[in-house]
Amino acid sequence: MASAEIIAVGSELLTPEKTDTNSLWLTEKLNETGIEVMLKTIVGDDEPRLLETIQDALKRSDIVITTGGLGPTEDDITRQIAAKAAGRQLVFRDDLEADLRDRFKRWGREMPEINKRQAYIIEGCDVLPNPNGSAVGMLLETGDRTLIVLPGPPREMKPMFENSVLPRISGLAGTMVVRRRILRVSGLGESAVDSAIAPIYNEYKTVRTAILFNKAEVEIHLYSRAETSGAAEAVLGELAGRIADELGTPLFSDNGDTMEQIVGQMLTRRGETVSVAESCTGGLIAKRLTDVPGSSQYFVEGAATYSNEAKIRTLGVPRVTIEAHGAVSAETAEAMAEGMLKKAGTDHSVAVTGIAGPDGGTDEKPVGTVFIGYASPTVTKSVKIVLPGDRYLIRWRASQAALDYLRRQMLKSK
Repeated sequence: MASAEIIAVGSELLTPEKTDTNSLWLTEKLNETGIEVMLKTIVGDDEPRLLETIQDALKRSDIVITTGGLGPTEDDITRQIAAKAAGRQLVFRDDLEADLRDRFKRWGREMPEINKRQAYIIEGCDVLPNPNGSAVGMLLETGDRTLIVLPGPPREMKPMFENSVLPRISGLAGTMVVRRRILRVSGLGESAVDSAIAPIYNEYKTVRTAILFNKAEVEIHLYSRAETSGAAEAVLGELAGRIADELGTPLFSDNGDTMEQIVGQMLTRRGETVSVAESCTGGLIAKRLTDVPGSSQYFVEGAATYSNEAKIRTLGVPRVTIEAHGAVSAETAEAMAEGMLKKAGTDHSVAVTGIAGPDGGTDEKPVGTVFIGYASPTVTKSVKIVLPGDRYLIRWRASQAALDYLRRQMLKSK
């Protein structure tokens, strides 16, 4: 199997505000082709470090891919450093300059002279066209290595890779292909999941398994290697089925779908609707549900009733309930769900009230205490959970728990 290495270039990727999503996407595409990514590196706009990184990568990996640093400014250094690492010169292409000037004219502007830098390419490389931006990509075969230089913006990088790179490198993968499947689990910890399924996945020597915790759920990543995609998918299907049988209800997705997608699919199949009433999550559950295309079929209404008065005025929660039990209580959560069910006229309603912190906790109800209420025309119930994490994580985990509680109630009422 051919090996690949990805180098993301840009000092901004070393800050807390930016994430290198290109490498994740490229890894998926390469793995699907049967090319294994062995190393990823982020390098700032530093010439010596970038030169050393590319040179070392070309010594150990069959395919080296860089992303970013192809713009026209002084800090865009990938073009010249990649050429130097490969022992080549940069050459100027008049046709690329002409194309750039035409492109700027179509945009209604004159091309700044600084953009002429983007008409320089690595000597002997193949130019990868970029219909979505000004920086072309480059593919250079040097000995038994392949160096691929791609722009950083995903809307430019992704089509360039799919249209111009994949057809070229697919032959390097050999006879093996890799397929991936993600299973998602809610309500069990990482170690509990692994203890339950390790005896199963260890039987499959051609499958690599990784178990990860992601904010509010456990992900099981399965990578199957076989001579054909059909054979790889068949093994994945068999293994995923056995894992699903072992884990039962906590496993909510066997194909990578999120909790909000799964809940939406269940509601659609049943021809039913849902409404939500939120306090500590502040509308996050409604947002997640409505982020899914087609959610207008099943999502009717949501209310972010943050204050006690809002709960009383909007949802009809009895004042005496809040005074007797508190805003963060099972009684209030159930009253919120019942009030929203009545207001929206839906088949299901879910409500959340809790203490997201960092302040507001007590010995009896510490930060992270959350009550989830559920109501349907035939049943009203609630559950108490105590969630770890900071304010962001508590809110996110509360939204996940509420959606999972809704899912489980629908499973019970099939």
